[in-house]
Amino acid sequence: MADIVDLSSDDELGDVDVKPVKLEPGLVGRKLQQNENNEALLVKHQKSKTPCAIRESEENRSSNALSTGHSNSSILDQGQSPVDDTGLSYTSPLSPAPLCRQFWKAGNYNDGIGSKVTIQNGKNYLHVHPMFLHSNATSHKWAFGAIAELLDNAVDEIQNGATFVIVDKTSNPRDGSPALLIQDNGSGMDPEAMRRCMSFGFSDKKSKSAIGQYGNGFKTSTMRLGADVIVFSRHQDKRVLTQSIGLLSYTFLARTGHDRIVVPMVDYEFNTSTETLEIMHGTEHFMSNLSMLLQWSPYSTEADLLKQFNDIGAHGTKVIIYNLWFNDDGNVELDFDTDPEDIRISGDTKKVNASSKWKTVNEEHIANRFHYSLRVYLSILYLRIPETFQIVLRGRVVEHHNIANDLKFPEFILYKPQTGGSVEGQVITTIGFLKEAPHVSFHGFNVYHKNRLILPFWQVVSYLDSRGRGVVGVLEANFVEPSHNKQDFEKTSLFQKLEARLKEMTWNT
Repeated sequence: MADIVDLSSDDELGDVDVKPVKLEPGLVGRKLQQNENNEALLVKHQKSKTPCAIRESEENRSSNALSTGHSNSSILDQGQSPVDDTGLSYTSPLSPAPLCRQFWKAGNYNDGIGSKVTIQNGKNYLHVHPMFLHSNATSHKWAFGAIAELLDNAVDEIQNGATFVIVDKTSNPRDGSPALLIQDNGSGMDPEAMRRCMSFGFSDKKSKSAIGQYGNGFKTSTMRLGADVIVFSRHQDKRVLTQSIGLLSYTFLARTGHDRIVVPMVDYEFNTSTETLEIMHGTEHFMSNLSMLLQWSPYSTEADLLKQFNDIGAHGTKVIIYNLWFNDDGNVELDFDTDPEDIRISGDTKKVNASSKWKTVNEEHIANRFHYSLRVYLSILYLRIPETFQIVLRGRVVEHHNIANDLKFPEFILYKPQTGGSVEGQVITTIGFLKEAPHVSFHGFNVYHKNRLILPFWQVVSYLDSRGRGVVGVLEANFVEPSHNKQDFEKTSLFQKLEARLKEMTWNT
């Protein structure tokens, strides 16, 4: 019986595929070493701009991931383990990739498997089928929208003291394939919060300024980017320090024929009196969950798993998405190679119809490049970024860009939407002409909600009418609600009124 998170029901557990493991010299019960502090971690990721230095740093990270964990850099010192003085390892060198590596075709993996209704104690339980992980993620049509969803979690942690979020390439030590790393130094998650994060329909974000609200973003975004994700989180509260590891694996569920979603997790607690890590929730549950983690995660030993906490610091979260999806051409959808300081969408460079004299200006404009350059998109993703917080992409800090500063002849227009005679809110729109107008073909409004960009360069009027060409606006509309993927707004009457007003502004500019 495994201590798993059943995303359909918390009060029943099913059979899990537990493989035998080989016992090695133990890890749990050893003393914690000093972890890398936040400054050292940022220096580590803010690499030299020379391609040679960047490649060398990536090779070092890859070799660290391949290490067996017996070096002096291990998070744990020698000591007695509560798990029979042993660590665990899975002998297989390779965890299988998903059956189909193209995201938009991957939902067909289980033609021979149907959802089941389980009867326990006279009650019927309808499980959430693993197919839901894929269908749920299709709400993200755009890969960068999924990455933005994960960054929102880190930005929401600013109120808890977070000072950075790292977005980078790492490697799957099983096969050397690229993986996506997202790491922050927020407050981290305790075991219960981790379970809520990896289940459906929970949200702990009570703050009015919090971007996330549905409790579904982590699942949709990670599963849109890759077939599998492993999460490491360290949390400290009232002198209780915990470490949790959770695996949400589409590959595991598909290849083992599960008819419901299960999430293997293991938790550790730091014993302050003995200064050692101790397992939580019982040895039997711990061992069965650990067995699944070692078989299906990128890490084949418990030592390798625990090494991932070495650079997290006193608290924080590390998300590693692996078995990244391919595009229709059979290439990894996220392109790490074209620009060593950026992540691009493979084959998605936008060509612009313009005169030869202004063609380069149009193609290099931010309104064009954000479609395929993550660095450009992240530079405009948030309307405001505190000076104390950094987004570090591929080793270089993302420079914040305020689109309003790109406008000439700006105007500031106050709009107070009303419903039934009552004012629903107010918004000030900055509107003007792009500095390159009339030689650029872009126009539209950049609509933010609670500091987060929802609609970039939203075209409320047609290109066929030259009056709107080059007219751009920026506004923060908190009185309308974004859709679940945060790439559009719910089509309410308030939103329709806003659209009509923005069209009016365009014609009058």
